Amino acid sequence: MTETRPVEFPGADGSTLVGRLELPDRPPRATALFAHCFTCGKDVAAASRIARALRAEGFAVLRFDFTGLGESEGDFVDTTFSTNIDDLVRAADHLRATLSAPSLLIGHSLGGAAVLAAAAAIPEARAVVTIAAPADPQHVTHLFGDQLPGHADWDDVEVTLAGRPFRVSRRFLDDIDEHPQRQRIAQLDRALLVMHSPTDAVVGIDNAGRIFEAARHPKSFVALDGADHLLTRREDAQYVADIVAAWVHRYLPDAPSEAGV
Repeated sequence: MTETRPVEFPGADGSTLVGRLELPDRPPRATALFAHCFTCGKDVAAASRIARALRAEGFAVLRFDFTGLGESEGDFVDTTFSTNIDDLVRAADHLRATLSAPSLLIGHSLGGAAVLAAAAAIPEARAVVTIAAPADPQHVTHLFGDQLPGHADWDDVEVTLAGRPFRVSRRFLDDIDEHPQRQRIAQLDRALLVMHSPTDAVVGIDNAGRIFEAARHPKSFVALDGADHLLTRREDAQYVADIVAAWVHRYLPDAPSEAGV
């Protein structure tokens, strides 16, 4: 019988992070770690639907709320792209200690940029999947529009994103400027699947092109025709899961066969 199990583990700053572990009804083909989109959460439609669809394909999948979001402790204003990366590494540590280390990393939007950055610190990861990911974390700043102060003397400010208020710190903006994302992608040394909608109005398809160009083989690209950035249609999330399950199989040679051998 399949199961969705609540989990808790310490994040980068010691705050308790809360997640959901999707467990299949047979020994898992592999363990996957899912990173949600910027200011979203583990229960956003794309994260929950993709995780459950992969569970049906025999994968164990952990999705969790980054520090300061959803059910996790901490303040969002104190987080940065670097703390997101550290939270992912802590999530991998939790899986390694309680089930098995993740061999598959999946990230949606800024979560895609985060799994690309975290992969080097998760040696068991053999494959990485990005969904609607920016080529550089700096891309997220365009979401703030003209809500940021025009002067340099500020520590944090309240902005509205997708109709919800968030406090964003100057430290967050300074941090994303410091990440050598293209170099990380070039040195990924894992199989990479880039998935992106040609009509994504939030993160343009050119970002997928830059990620793909920077990466070394083995790498693949799948166009999510007709999908929006958040994959709000159930069939789009199912399509992502179907493709991921089929694609990653060749990069997981130690996974059990369908016959259970």
